[in-house]
Formats: sequence, C-alpha cells, structure tokens
Amino acid sequence: MAIFKWFLLEWSNTGCMNNARIHHKAFLLTNGKVLVTGGYADSDILHSAELYDPLKETWATTGSMNNPRYGHTVSVLTNGKVLVTGGHNDTDTLNSAELYDAGTETWKAISSMDKARYYHTASVLTNGKVLVTGGLRNDAILNSTETWKAISSMDKARYYHTASVLTNGNVLVTGGIRNNAILNSSELYDPLKETWSTTGSMNNPRFDHTVSLLTNGKALAAGGVGNIQELNSAELYDSLTETWTTTGSMNNTRYYHTASVLKKWKKTWTTTGSMNYARSVHTASLITNGKVLVTGGYDNMGIVNSAELY
Repeated sequence: MAIFKWFLLEWSNTGCMNNARIHHKAFLLTNGKVLVTGGYADSDILHSAELYDPLKETWATTGSMNNPRYGHTVSVLTNGKVLVTGGHNDTDTLNSAELYDAGTETWKAISSMDKARYYHTASVLTNGKVLVTGGLRNDAILNSTETWKAISSMDKARYYHTASVLTNGNVLVTGGIRNNAILNSSELYDPLKETWSTTGSMNNPRFDHTVSLLTNGKALAAGGVGNIQELNSAELYDSLTETWTTTGSMNNTRYYHTASVLKKWKKTWTTTGSMNYARSVHTASLITNGKVLVTGGYDNMGIVNSAELY
C-alpha cells in the first residue's frame, strides 16, 4: 500500500493485503474501515474477506463469506450491514446472497435472488431497497423482509454496464454488452413507480467504463471499450434534459479502471502522480480521511496484493 503526498505528487509504499486478488469488491463501511471481499487469485476463487483500518494503515482478516465468488456486488445497507449478491464460483453462476455484520465480523446467508447472475450491478435506493440489474439475466429488488421481488425488466439485457443513483433518486443504467454488441443506450429506473424508461443514449457505445456522480448532479461517463478500441473519451449526462454531451477526453485510453481527476469547472483532465504499480481490474474506495484506497488487481506480472493510498 502507498500514501500519495498531494503536495509532492509522489507515492510511498506501505503494507499489503493478506491475499492477492482480482475481480474482487471493496466498500467503505459505516465504521470507517474498508471491507474487501472475494475475487480470485491464480486458480483459486476466494471466499475470504479482509478489513483495512485507515487509522492504523493495516490489514486484518475478517469472517469469510459462505460462498467463494467473483464478479459479485457489495452494497452497504441503511442499517450498516453489507449485502453481497451473486457472482461466479468458476463452476456455476450464483443466485445466493449474504449479509456481513461489521459488529460481529460474521456472514449470514439470506434468501437467494430469483435469477443467478454475475457482473451485474446493485444500487441502494433512497427508500433503502436494493436494485439489482443485468448480468446475463433480468432484474430483482430486495425488500425490507430480506426476500426478493421480481420487477419489470430493463429495455435491454446487459452486463459490464454501470448503474448510478442520481440526486433525484432515479437509477441511471448505461452501456454494457448485449449479444456481443456494445451498447450506447441508457435507461432510468423510477423506484416510486417501479418502472423503467429509456433516456438519452451516450455518444459512444462502451463497456467496462466508469460513471461518477458529480457535485453538480451530472453523471460523468469515462473510458471503457468501444466498438473498435479502448476509449479515452468522456461525456456528461444531465438528468434535467436527459441528454449526454461530450466533455474533455482523458489523457490515456483505459478500461477496467477506477478514476482520474476532473478539474472543477474547466471540464478538462489533468495527469497526477502515477501509482507505484500498473494495475487493472482493481478497486478504489474513497475513505473518511478524504484519501482513496486502491487495492489489488492485475499488473504486468500477475495478480497482486498491493494497495495504495491517494
């Protein structure tokens, strides 16, 4: 792991995770620690989990999930517990779900989803429910009794897409892959009506991209893979007009990435200090001290357990 000194634009190394992992998930808990779950390393699918303590800058193992999985989702619920759904165990696509209790550091299996899925999305809605979309199947929603309720399907089946909860409470789903075609379409889920509607399409089809909700309420889509090659393009979604507009491109094409820094108001990108390790399919989590924790992934030599702080 490394600490980025923003005033010197450099990184410094510190401890590593207990397990090298890729296609894992990391999420900030309400107690300020970061929970890292699952993924795989070499030929092993992992059910292990570990905690990063930003005060001590140390890693510690915690209770393991009931099922090894990668390509799953992790969501922190309004009660502080962590919901994990779906994924793959290298043999089967999973419909199982489980809850992590940060107080006891234990996992509890709960009722399974209606459809097995991986590389899907899960979004915590403003009403406390969790919307699960895509993967290779339809959609489901978790209600307060820990049971699953099928809802209307999206207009297009998709995976490797994104789902973002907008400031108005609606969920914006963008891009992904359907039947080997890369999508530029977007759609909105209204949690009050429990309905889907199409919205403006992106200017570029893309998957394995990122979508970030900005402080002005707009959503920034960046990078990913397009029809011909990896992308450095970026575009902004305005929920008021339901339209996308192109904005300044990143300095580098990238996919399986996390984020770059957008200069406020100028709609331009700026390079900053490089990480100590090249990596893809890693995670990045904004922690309570304002730093960003980057974990694991794949470098030019293999799967890594290193982590860094920005």
